[in-house]
Formats: sequence, C-alpha cells, structure tokens
Amino acid sequence: MEADALAVPGAGNSGRPAGAPLGNEPLGDLGLAGDHAAIWSYDFEAETLSWLPGLENLLGGGALTEAEIESRLADLVAPLTAGTRTSPPWREFELEQSFRNPAGEIRWVRLRARTIGDDNGSSGLLGIATDVTDVRENRQALEDLTDRYRLLVELSPDAVCVHEAGVVTYVNRAALTALGASSTAELIGRPIMDFVADESLPALLDRIASLHRQGASTVPADTVMLRLDGTKYLVQSISVRTTWEGRPAFQVIMRDISAQKAAEATLRYQAALISHVSDAIIATNGSGVVTSWNPAAENVYGWTAGEAIGGTVSELVGAALDPETVLRRGGVMQTTHRHRNGSTLAIRISAAEMNDGFVLVCADETARRRAEQHYSTVVASLDEGVVVIGPGGLIESANPAACRIIGVGHDDLIGVPCVTLELYDEQGRIPPARMPSVVTRRTGATLTGLVLRLRRPAGDDVWISLTSRLLTPEDPSAQAVVASFTDITERRAIGERLAHEATHDPLTELANRTLVLDSLAEALSGAGRAELTTLLFIDLDKFKVINDSLGHSVGDKVLRIAGERLRRGIGENDLVGRLGGDEFVVVTAEITEPDEIKALAEHLREALTEPITVNGRQLHIDASIGIVTAANDDTRTAEDLLRDADVAMYQAKTLGRARYEFFDVELRERMQRRLRMEQDLRDALQNEELWTAYQPVVDIESGEMVAVEALLRWKHPAHGTISPAEFIPLAEESDLINLIGKYVLRTTTREIARRREQLGIDLNLKVNLSARQLDDPHLVAGVQDALKTTGLPPHALTLEVTESALMRDQAAAAEVLTSLRDLGVSLAIDDFGTGYSSLAQLQRLPLDTLKIDRTFVTGIAESRDAAAIVKSIIAMAHAVDLIVVAEGVEDEEQLTVLRELHCDQAQGFHLGRPAPPDELFGAAG
Repeated sequence: MEADALAVPGAGNSGRPAGAPLGNEPLGDLGLAGDHAAIWSYDFEAETLSWLPGLENLLGGGALTEAEIESRLADLVAPLTAGTRTSPPWREFELEQSFRNPAGEIRWVRLRARTIGDDNGSSGLLGIATDVTDVRENRQALEDLTDRYRLLVELSPDAVCVHEAGVVTYVNRAALTALGASSTAELIGRPIMDFVADESLPALLDRIASLHRQGASTVPADTVMLRLDGTKYLVQSISVRTTWEGRPAFQVIMRDISAQKAAEATLRYQAALISHVSDAIIATNGSGVVTSWNPAAENVYGWTAGEAIGGTVSELVGAALDPETVLRRGGVMQTTHRHRNGSTLAIRISAAEMNDGFVLVCADETARRRAEQHYSTVVASLDEGVVVIGPGGLIESANPAACRIIGVGHDDLIGVPCVTLELYDEQGRIPPARMPSVVTRRTGATLTGLVLRLRRPAGDDVWISLTSRLLTPEDPSAQAVVASFTDITERRAIGERLAHEATHDPLTELANRTLVLDSLAEALSGAGRAELTTLLFIDLDKFKVINDSLGHSVGDKVLRIAGERLRRGIGENDLVGRLGGDEFVVVTAEITEPDEIKALAEHLREALTEPITVNGRQLHIDASIGIVTAANDDTRTAEDLLRDADVAMYQAKTLGRARYEFFDVELRERMQRRLRMEQDLRDALQNEELWTAYQPVVDIESGEMVAVEALLRWKHPAHGTISPAEFIPLAEESDLINLIGKYVLRTTTREIARRREQLGIDLNLKVNLSARQLDDPHLVAGVQDALKTTGLPPHALTLEVTESALMRDQAAAAEVLTSLRDLGVSLAIDDFGTGYSSLAQLQRLPLDTLKIDRTFVTGIAESRDAAAIVKSIIAMAHAVDLIVVAEGVEDEEQLTVLRELHCDQAQGFHLGRPAPPDELFGAAG
C-alpha cells in the first residue's frame, strides 16, 4: 500500500514519524531512487508491501491505482519474497523481471534487495526497483551485433586471426584453410611469427609497433605467409589494435592475393606482349573504326595511337582493308599497304573475329622481301658457285659462278641430275654416291670444305672446295640441298708450293726440322715399323771459320754443296735434312748392322771432306757425327732421338772432332743425371737446401780476419753434399744462376750485417759474380736493393768477377762494373793468371782488388819461378793501386813467402776452411 512514509520491517518501533522520508542508512549501497527507480519493502511477518512515490511511474504511469501497483509489484518481487525468508540479515539479491505496462509495452525492471533484521533473523526485504528497459535493449542490441559480427568473422572469406602478446588466440575458418590446418588446435597457442615468412617479418613487426591506441589499424600491405607444410603464399594484411577478454591484442585480416597477383602478372604480360611485339596489332569495331593501336603499329604505319584510334583502318593503312574478306580467304593474306609518308609496305595480315569487332595482326615483311631480292642479287654476283638440288637429285637453280666453274650454260645445267657431274677426291677416287649432296640429303649432315677434282665437259680439271648442307635445316623432310663451291685450282697450286717451302730448307732444298721430325715420327709408328731406325746428326767442322772469314755467300755455297753430297751419299728411301746453320741429319731404315752404320758414317764423312772449290778457292771441311739407333720396340719419340743424336754429336766434338760417336746408355744416364740435377737445383731454392759457408780472408801482416768470402753449398736430400764444381756450371748454363745469385747476395748481406752489429767488427763480405750475372739487366738494382734491405754498408761488400768473364766483352763488363762501383761497393778480379788478360787491360776497368789464382800459390815455396811470377803480379798490381789477395794458402811456408813478397791478404785451408757462420764467428769470438 502507498502511505506518506514507507514502513520498514523491523524498524516500526524505531520512533520514526509516520510519513517521514527514509534515510540512506537502511538502503546501504543498494542505490537511491531516481527518475527510473523506486524504493520498496516487504514485511515477512505481515506479508505486506510498501513503496515510496515514483513506483507508479516506473510500473506504467499515474493512471494505475494503488491496488494495481501493489499487484504488479507483488508479481515482480514474488521470487524474492518467496526465496529469501530464511536468509540471514543483510544478504543482497538481484532479479530482472519483465512486465507489460498499460500501453501494452514490454518493460524490464531490475529488482535489487537486501534482507533486514537483527540477531534473531531476517524480518523483511528492503529494495529498489529500477527501469532497465533501455539498458537491456541496448545490451540485447549489442549482443545481437556481437553475434552478427562473430558470424561475419567466422564466415568471412578473408582469413582472420587474433594474437595476444604474439600468441594466436583466435582463428576463423578461412584462416584454418589458408594455413593448411584441420582444426584450431593446430594454430591456437602458437606464435603468430611461425606463420610469417622471414622476408616479411621485419616489415610486419614495424607495422604492429606503430599501433599505439585502441582501434588503430595499419594500411594494407603485402605479406608472405607460411602454411603448416612450409609452403608460402601471398596475402594483403591489415592489423588492428583491439582487446581480447579485456587484454590488449591485435586482430589481423588476411586476404589471399596469390591468384590476384598471378592474374595481374598475366595481364601485364599480355599488355607487354602487345606493346613489345614487332607486329602491328590493331583492334577495330564492326564498322572498321580503330579501337586499339599498339606501338608496333605506330612504327609500321607512322601514325601515333592518339591519331589512329577513332579513324578507319583502311585510311590508316593506306589500302582497302576488310577483315571479313581476310577471314574468307583463310584468315591470312599477303597485301601491300602504305606508310604515312607514302612508302610501300609488304604486309602479311592475319584477322580474327571478336565479340564486337576484329583483331588484325599486320606483319611488316618489307625488309625480308627486300633482303630476298638482295640475296638473289648477291648470289648471282658471287664468285662462289651455288646450286640448289631438289629432293629428286635434280639441279633446280644455279648462279652464274656455278655455271662458269662447271663449264656449262645455265639452261644446260638446270634439271640435270647432280650425279652426272664427274667428281674425284684427292686420291683420284670417286666420292660416295658420286655427289656429297646425296649424303647430305640422306643423313641431314653438313659436309664442309671437301676438296674435290671436277672434270669439266671439255675434259680439263678444276679443283674445288665444296660445302653441302640442307636448304632448310629446320625442316629436314624437305630434303632440298644447297651446294656451294669455290675454284681453288690456283690456290691449291700455291698451297702445294707453300707446303713444300714449309717443310724444306730454302737454301739447300733439303727437308727442314719439321719434315725430319714428321718423317721420323712416322717411321717410328705403325705396324710396318722397320726393325731398326738410324739417325745421324752431322755438324760440319771448320765451317764457322769459312763463314766468318770468307762471308755468308761463300758459306751458303758450301752448305748447298755439302747438302747435295749428303743427298747423293744416301739410299733412295733415306731422308737427309738440314736443321739450321751447319747441322744436317740423315734418317735411314735400310741398314740394321752396326758395321753398316759405321760404314755409312765414314762414307758421308769422306764425301764431305773432298775439297770444295768456291770462287776459285779450294776449301776443306770435315764432320762430327752423332749416331742413335732405335729398334722397333724403342719407345722414344722423334724429338727424343734427335736430342740423343745431338748429344752423341756433341760427344764427338768433345773428343776431338772429325769422328762419329754412338749414343749409348752411359751417355744417356749422364744426360739424364744432368737434367735431374738441373731440376733438383731448381727445387733446392724452394726447399732451402742451399746454404752459405764463409772462408776467412786474413791480413798477412796482422794476421787478423778482415773479410770473408761467401761460398755456396748444396746438401741434396738424396745424394748428400753436391760439389760446387758440379752444380755451379750447371746453374751458369741455365737461367738459374741469376736466381741463385740473388739468393746468395740477399742472405749473405743480411748475415754479415747482423754479425758486424753483434760483434762490433769492421768485416768485409766477398761475393762471386758469374759471367751470366753480368748480362742480367737487373743486377745493379738487385745489389742496391740487398744493401738497402739488409743495412750492410756498400764499402763492406766486394763483388768478385773471374778474369775470363771480364775478358769476354770488356766494354759491356766495364759499363756494368762502373754502375756497381757507383753504388759504393768494391770490385775484385778473381782467378787472375788463368786467362789472357794483362794488367794494362785491367787498368781500364774500375777494379779494387786482384786475387792470384791458387795454381801460382801452390808451388811458391818450392819453385823460384813460381815465386818470381807471384812477385811480379804483386808489384804490377800495387803499381795500379790494387789490393792483392792470394788464394789457396795451404801451409805456413807459403804464407811466409807471401809476407816477404808484400802480398796484402790471403785465404786458404791453412788460414781457415769454409764454415757455417755460427761456427766461424763463434771461433773468431
């Protein structure tokens, strides 16, 4: 019932005046009444309802009676009044109920109540009724919207996923399919980055990092994704910052654009194809109005696309053009169009019908047809004969040169079977099928550069070089053959003459080295090899004297006569050749016995020793002959035999000339050892097998060591110590001496510079130079570099050169020695007295020291003559301010005599043997 004041159960005795408004205390935090709320109460004992004004508005307006209000309120709170009687005081309850108001509208009210009472239990309910119709409608609308959104997301064709802190928390069906998953369990809980390709990760992370506020989204971006099986696919993705269950998260929407990209690529390709093809592609409507005009059409016809589109195709191509006519003629036809400038165009036109018109492809064949005309003109003007032979073997066409070379008229050649032409190879045989074109037609093979002899109808012959190939190799079934040939009769004659000159000595007309080696190689190979092949290497003795004294013209005559005598002295099947200079060879396989070979050598020597008369002067020559034989099981090559014969000839000269020597095993072994030793010496530099010993040079008066001479040693890994007398000449005869010289100079200057500094001594280093080193253009620079690099003072280095090396070419030697002297180094002449020099000659050279050869020192104590010679050398050397060093001092008596003769310095075993630097300088210290 409505009253001026709300009776509160359990508070009736509170002394509150009737009709007085209720305070907030009993209401607690239930809330106060407002425009959409009203306070009510219920007394459990009296089972009565009370309410404050405002409830009538909430339940339907002022038209309701008090009984209606009470009835409606009783219905609404019935669940609360029935179920809360046994609840302890101050328990809160809430309930939402719907009812229909007098206007027939469904309204919703939220009932919030609290039990009230004392320690004896609850006496009633105190509550608030609030109209929540709008709130509920809004909530329902939101739930409906959420359901629709969820349905839209779930059924979206685009893949949608939500990730929180980088972990996938939701995926829709499209995402399952896109990522190749069969259930959400395969995706939920996994890092989102597992499904992003490495190349897209940096950009994706940057985009996500840019989303700072709720609802912010990225611009669409292409991203490469990874399916569960590892395959990649392309999507366009958008990331949105959102919340998931109240926590920050990101929603990603992914649209698979692989097909779209492929379609775009196809369209671009087609557009590019149309834009870049060389044929004009023109689209027209049914009335012949141009709707498309590609760049090639602009090039072919001279009209730009802007000028052409909208015009009639016939006007633009300069000729009547009806696409339907082209279609009726099979879709392709040849025609003539005109360029914008009026020039004629040869066009092959193709037409195809579209829904609303036609597509025309116009290929400009003007250049090809012009080229065909040019080709015909060129072929007609060639000096090379060209014939085309049809599948049946008949000649279908021939240019004028072919008619001229074959020797028949054009009309007489056309239609003639090609096999009627008489052709022969270089051995005079008829070639297969009589004509190479037959072979080409049957096999498709191209035959190039065949040299054949053609018999003309007049009976004379010409040599031709012929090439035969298919006319259309891309279509071998056509079987037409083009044969081209050149008249090489004159060229062949010149070639034969040149071939003779290339294989024969121009002075004697004998075989040259090339022909000798080729003939010898042929004799040493094949099944028909002779039982024994013999090679005689002949060198003319005394020829150099004749050539130098009487001139080359006389020498040439002598060589021609010698060659002719050798040719007359051999058998019909033997070969005589000139290798160059005064060296000849004879190759024979006709004799097998050693005595016969010796007899042939003596016979040839006797023929050569007969007096030769040239320009009224009688001349005499002889020969040194080296002989080598090769049995039919000998594996040596032609070059090997020539080399061995040369070695035997050299042996004959060494033994006194005017004789012959056979190459034997011992001679070969000596040569092989020499070759091996040379190679080993090359390796010795790399393997550090070479080392330097130092021999003291002593001042004779003081007895102090003033210098050391560097002496190279070689410890071979297999043969032990190799004597310098063996390997130094070997190095001088090869190119190794310069390399070894640089090595010795570099290592010794470094060693002596270090010893001078460590021991505080003023010690001179003496290093030998060979004659070959004087010819080295880099010698001076090498010495300068060694001094600069090692720090040895130039005055502490003496370079020693043998007397024979200085006398070989005094002018050249003087130039080199002067350049060395300019560096500040000292120069010495070594082994003085063994050559043919005089002190007067030596005075013209920039020398500082003279070393007397050991041969003069050896007998100085026993022989007065030897002492006198040494005394005179010392006196003359001192007269030109040269320091004198005596080599080979073996005992104290020799040293005493040298001291009496006022020799400056000496070296030898008596004063100190060559030793390693540690041993020498340790003993000296």
